[in-house]
Amino acid sequence: MNFLVTGAAGFIGFHLCLRLTKLGYGVTGIDNLNDYYDVNLKESRLKILMENSKFSFFNVDISDRVATSSLFFNTKFNRVIHLAAQAGVRYSIDNPYAYADSNLLGHLNILEGCRHSKVEHLIYASSSSVYGLNRKVPFSVNDSVDHPVSLYAATKKANELMSHSYSHLYQLPTTGLRFFTVYGPWGRPDMALFKFAKAIVNNKTIDVYNNGMMTRDFTYIDDVIESIIRLLDIPPVVNNAWSVEVGAPSTSSAPYKIYNVGNNSPTNLMDYISELEICLNSVAHKNFMPLQPGDVLDTYADTSELFKATGFTPRTSISTGIHNFVDWFIDYYSDEHLM
Repeated sequence: MNFLVTGAAGFIGFHLCLRLTKLGYGVTGIDNLNDYYDVNLKESRLKILMENSKFSFFNVDISDRVATSSLFFNTKFNRVIHLAAQAGVRYSIDNPYAYADSNLLGHLNILEGCRHSKVEHLIYASSSSVYGLNRKVPFSVNDSVDHPVSLYAATKKANELMSHSYSHLYQLPTTGLRFFTVYGPWGRPDMALFKFAKAIVNNKTIDVYNNGMMTRDFTYIDDVIESIIRLLDIPPVVNNAWSVEVGAPSTSSAPYKIYNVGNNSPTNLMDYISELEICLNSVAHKNFMPLQPGDVLDTYADTSELFKATGFTPRTSISTGIHNFVDWFIDYYSDEHLM
């Protein structure tokens, strides 16, 4: 069994490659190692992965059609886990074209590669951001997601639509995963937990948006990886009994499926910060600010479809997850890695 993981030097990609190689699978990882955040962190992740002979790496930008096509032509992949994307809600406001290149053109190139090489199952990263203006909680994969509030979210919704068309036209099994605020060791520096921790240890002020009146379904990285691993061998299948009129939006007559991957337990932002303060044994200096453009007030995942398919529901508590993150953070940013 041979796997392709895009975004292999990224947060989720790194942890997935680590798990797959430990299970004994051959893994090809690709990443363009862009400078959206600290490249040293990406290279540190990659250094660990390269210690395993089951892992091979190529510096490939998925928006490069020739390079991506050549990758599929030269290697047969049984499964593709497509995690590479331009991340970040606020960054999309000032840098929209980065999202068109990576999230739209890049996703199309991966779909084309999977189509022509007859990949058995494509799993790709969507996002809880697609729920946009939806105020009904918990968010269900069968809710409408037609009103995104950021370009990032719109590109993720577009990825789901593009994937459905390929599932329908070419019988390519595709599974989209709507991730809910993933955190943990080796996380992204642009995410709240990382930014808060860095500011607190340096005795600097943290920005708390919407005056702290927000909730997030924080999902620990190990739970995300376990969800992916369990879904690898559960490709969606054709369902001729499905119809638009009576069928669920998260599935189709085509081999297509969408799942929420969240903790099914939203946490108030201030409680999240309090737990971090406890772990760091320090009180944060807080700068309370209004809601930022593109942000949503609350996220809350209905994970019943994931449990139905896999028998698994993410369940790591924030106290455990934040403690593990802080242990890694303090160790990584020692004398060897200066903040």
